Amino acid sequence: MAAAGNGSAGAGLRTALEQLCSSRTLRLKPERPVCAAVIGLDRYLADERSSDSYSYDVTLTDGTWRVKCLLSSELHHLVQKNTLRCGCRVSVTHLSFVYDERRLGQSYVCLEELECEDEDAGILSSVKDLRALQWWMRDGIGSSVIWHVDAPLQSGRKHYLSLWNNEDPHGGVWIPNSPPADVVIDVSKICLLGDLDAFIASSRRPLPLLVRVLHRSRLRYYGKPGQNIDYPFQAYFEVADQSGVMSMVLWNDLCPEWYHRLVVGSVLYLQNYSLKKSYQNRSRPQISSLPLISFTDIEICLNPRNPSAIVTVIPPKSVQPQWSLPDVSYNFCTRSEIENLASNQACDIIGLVTFVGRVERIRNKGNTIPEKFWTYRWVHAVDGTSDSPFILEIFASSQPDIFNNICPMTYLVCTQMRVCREAGCAVYLTSSAETQLFITGCHKKQPYVSDPKVKAFIQWTKTLKDSVILRKTAVGGHYCYPPPSPTFTPYNNTANNTTSPAGSPTLKAVADLQVEMENLQYRECKRVTIQGHITAVHYHRWPPEVLQSSGVNGTQKNRQSESASVAAPSSTTDNMLQTELPSTPPPSDSTTSSKRRRLEQGEKAVQRQYMTRAKAQSGRQEEEQGDEEECVKGQSPETTDSSEATSAPDTEPAVAHSSASWESSDWAILKHSVANRIRCCSLNPESVSEKFCFDDRDSLLQRINLSPSRWSPDLPINTQLNTLTPVDCAGYFTLTVLGLNQQAAVDALFVPVLSPEDPRAVGKLAAPNDNTLMSGLSTGHGCVQAGGVHFSPEALLSSAAALEDERLVCVLDMCLLGQNKVEIICSKLYRTADITPV
Repeated sequence: MAAAGNGSAGAGLRTALEQLCSSRTLRLKPERPVCAAVIGLDRYLADERSSDSYSYDVTLTDGTWRVKCLLSSELHHLVQKNTLRCGCRVSVTHLSFVYDERRLGQSYVCLEELECEDEDAGILSSVKDLRALQWWMRDGIGSSVIWHVDAPLQSGRKHYLSLWNNEDPHGGVWIPNSPPADVVIDVSKICLLGDLDAFIASSRRPLPLLVRVLHRSRLRYYGKPGQNIDYPFQAYFEVADQSGVMSMVLWNDLCPEWYHRLVVGSVLYLQNYSLKKSYQNRSRPQISSLPLISFTDIEICLNPRNPSAIVTVIPPKSVQPQWSLPDVSYNFCTRSEIENLASNQACDIIGLVTFVGRVERIRNKGNTIPEKFWTYRWVHAVDGTSDSPFILEIFASSQPDIFNNICPMTYLVCTQMRVCREAGCAVYLTSSAETQLFITGCHKKQPYVSDPKVKAFIQWTKTLKDSVILRKTAVGGHYCYPPPSPTFTPYNNTANNTTSPAGSPTLKAVADLQVEMENLQYRECKRVTIQGHITAVHYHRWPPEVLQSSGVNGTQKNRQSESASVAAPSSTTDNMLQTELPSTPPPSDSTTSSKRRRLEQGEKAVQRQYMTRAKAQSGRQEEEQGDEEECVKGQSPETTDSSEATSAPDTEPAVAHSSASWESSDWAILKHSVANRIRCCSLNPESVSEKFCFDDRDSLLQRINLSPSRWSPDLPINTQLNTLTPVDCAGYFTLTVLGLNQQAAVDALFVPVLSPEDPRAVGKLAAPNDNTLMSGLSTGHGCVQAGGVHFSPEALLSSAAALEDERLVCVLDMCLLGQNKVEIICSKLYRTADITPV
């Protein structure tokens, strides 16, 4: 449907809403769909009567008016699959008006039926300032709507959650950190942490405390349907005075008020706190480097009421030496030193970022109601003490502004990381509940700036050249670490038991993959293991010609970017910790506007060129390659069964052109009897790591971060077609795996590692590889080509005959990239002949 002009679109939205309110049935199915664009998505805990864990509010605009509506529970899957997202266009075909009968004067519009389309240029292109959009209300326009903007429409909830996890603070209720005001406190009547035992054993109110914050945990959200708590949040802090260290818990309403302000290093004066027995079954930071006693039997509770805790943050200039408060201590370890650390040992690191993976999600299996997801990303960083980088698995730390802005060429500090060791790969570090992140722009005045190893790192960065480091940087793409174990250990499956990508997978029937795919939510990653026969292998050259020819040549563009860069570590590290110069200079407004206009003018032409070439190529291949080699929208020529899955978006007509192939002798007959064929289309650009480019920093970060909950005119436009510069990806293989019962099959992608610059090559221990297809698949991602060895897919496929009748165990990494694009990548094969049955 073509985008309507602003005038007609505006009239349609406002008219439809007014017709809805005047309808006697409180329901409206307009004669023509109401066209609007999504500019806001908000999530919150659902009512206990709801079948879902969460509810969603959607803010729509027609370019003139905006309105916040409740999304019907029947449409929740559109958000969870990222089909309904900020920036997309919707056609609303059914509306209803709902009165909240449990609250006086509360009502809202509900979206009952709608269709989602691609990013809209007709409505949002005219929006330059969101504040200029008028709010539509049932009783007209008024200032009373302001308080309503940041509050959920139903259930009496008072706050929104972050759209994709429960750890990140979200919304205007969270008070930001600000310099503490000058205060006068009486330190003549305080007690030490070591004296609190006497108070918990009696009914006396404890005296005030004067402590320093040594560690801070991420937020924990413990809300459940039916729970009558406005702000069910909790955060742990480790605080210390001269007598020792103790845990302090921030509860409920105090979290939005104080969490951002209680940073590591803060000195606090606490009154009206309570004491209770400590909760033992939780993680704790490792602080053995401090010569202090840890009091683990008691914890300090800061409650919003009964009693109402009084928290005072002391300005740094007012902290007196005679208070004898311990300094914040760190345990910085270099990359060469972590090789000698024990598993699960904690350490702090600082490094120069060279790779940033896309943000992904895994289910938190410890909680079923409400459903929860962890968000995480993989990062590589170097510190000059080893040829190998730090491999970091970083989970959300309740610092979304930092987590989402980690990018190559920035200095990254991670505290309280835990050492992990797995068979067949190098050691890596994973974040803990107490991990705190700091990137360029955040280091100034942090307690660690005087640490000797931090100073040594800064001295090392002064010897670097931007151009050299920049050539080794990358972002995004499929990256799953640690790789599958070198050997497969069979064991008994348990019902509905699946594991995270880092865990040991359970065997699944090939026919069950359909359900696994349908249950995936946006950017959710899941590793599954199946057994069967590889019956066909096709090699496809990549990227498509249009990606290489559109716009400026990617490699040339990156080199120009390197030459023009003025943000070399050597030019910024002298004063990095003192003056906080950014790693990359922000572009001027004129540069940004010029680039945006240039991209907007060329984007439609590039898309038309892409569509034309794809369709022409599709026609040629139908004649040359036949049905087996085309995958349009995931439809199999052999069957039109509606259960057949697809990993291609409905809007992408591209055909995966096979330049080399192999089929088993039985596949031509067996494929006609396969009842369920899960097919895949060409490799998605999101599955391939890209070269980092300063000029495209904002656009690259937008692509590898999760879809935002707010649309803004300042967001980079979608430039994926003409800015993609892949990291040495010449092509990929499609493997057809037939289940043992020959009733179901799945197509999985295998993307070989061809260069040490590929982030997936890092951390894998050397394994025998004789350059056969079986050997490449068995080692995970193929062999790394060294010394300029040319990769020959034809030579590799010449050894495919060894797959004939071979029973194999295949490890598949599945991820829903969004908008119906499911990524299925084969990470490893095991020969069942090498597995000893249990």
